[in-house]
Amino acid sequence: MSDTPTPRQGGWWSLSPLFVFLFLYLVVSLLVNDFYKVPITVAFMLASCYAVAITRRVPLDKRLSHFSAGAGNPNIMLMVWIFILAGAFAQSAKAVGAIDAAVNLTLGILPENLLLAGIFIASCFISFSIGTSVGTIVALTPMVVGLAEKTGLDVAYMTSIVVGGSFFGDNLSFISDTTIAATRTQQCVMFDKFRVNLLIVVPAALVVLGIYVVQGLSLHTSPEVGPVEWLKVLPYFLVVLTAAVGLNVVLVLLLGLLATGMVGFFLSPEADFTIPLFRWFGAMGEGITGMGELIVVTLLAGGMLELIRFNGGIDFIIARLTRHVNGKRGAELCIAALVGIANLCTANNTIAIITTGPIARDIGMRYGLDRRKVASLLDTFSCLVQGLIPYGAQMLIAAGLAGVSPLSIIGTLYYPFCMGLCALLAILLRYPRRYS
Repeated sequence: MSDTPTPRQGGWWSLSPLFVFLFLYLVVSLLVNDFYKVPITVAFMLASCYAVAITRRVPLDKRLSHFSAGAGNPNIMLMVWIFILAGAFAQSAKAVGAIDAAVNLTLGILPENLLLAGIFIASCFISFSIGTSVGTIVALTPMVVGLAEKTGLDVAYMTSIVVGGSFFGDNLSFISDTTIAATRTQQCVMFDKFRVNLLIVVPAALVVLGIYVVQGLSLHTSPEVGPVEWLKVLPYFLVVLTAAVGLNVVLVLLLGLLATGMVGFFLSPEADFTIPLFRWFGAMGEGITGMGELIVVTLLAGGMLELIRFNGGIDFIIARLTRHVNGKRGAELCIAALVGIANLCTANNTIAIITTGPIARDIGMRYGLDRRKVASLLDTFSCLVQGLIPYGAQMLIAAGLAGVSPLSIIGTLYYPFCMGLCALLAILLRYPRRYS
């Protein structure tokens, strides 16, 4: 018989580490009006220590073992790989001049009053093509940061446009893991879910696009646009194209990284090949080091959230929400709350859907809900929460690449807010009628 303790029924106390983190990082930062007073690493370290301390009737070494298992979860380690490669690519691309070249190309193509709308459309298109918000953020954020610096626009605001658009495709794409998880748990056809989802979120996308068009009309920046150096843009073209054809994001970043090295070798004036080689190594090392805080936060978050799950926090909140369901509208609201809270506790929208999907299907069958709409609600509300939590992978990597606080991005993240509002109205107004 195994001596490993099994997860048990929890209470509000089992969710308290999450509240401790939110208080230390979010509430304190808002109270002092400074998002840099409490480093996110410190907030997570204290919340993690608290999570270990409140885990009862388990020896300390077992508590630490569960924490470490959460930190070493395959999904967490994959994110760490992506962060390492993204940091190396971003810095090496900057070192060879790829970012400046991409910025000059963008400024030369897009009129200044359509710059914001153009970035949003590009992030929506790429994320829909590759089915991942993280891949879109990795591909576009360094270029957008360069645009912000060149035009004098706020870096956090420009980054939020990319993050918002990235969730458009994450929510709708046929190859998105959230779409796959939602349709499989509800046993419905992907295209049917896509049609329902499209009716719910396209109004949100059009509203946000309109906002960016209107805001772009007031832009009167006259940045000095340099000549487009096509060879230096090659790494970015390669990253976007390989991502668009559906290659794994790790492979995409590796190819982009190799491309920056080749460009650096080709453009190097030195005859000694070791000079550009070590320059490339140095840039990669600087980029990886710059991701150190992000990696630490990811590991601490994974461990803390695993202890919340082990202490019964997710099971507890699911049980509390499902016992007062009444009618179709209430059932859909319950499903939205279930997947949202599960996402808050796991910081992973795919895992949140997989966790709550079977329960949502049972609720849907009991109250006669359309499986296509249930799948759409699961996907949409999980993406809503994932886009608004400062410790989600998307927010962390965007903040790391842009060099800003995650909270400064959330404040201007229009699309997830509009998407969530449209999804809520779809529940309250029984829209679309055919699927309600």
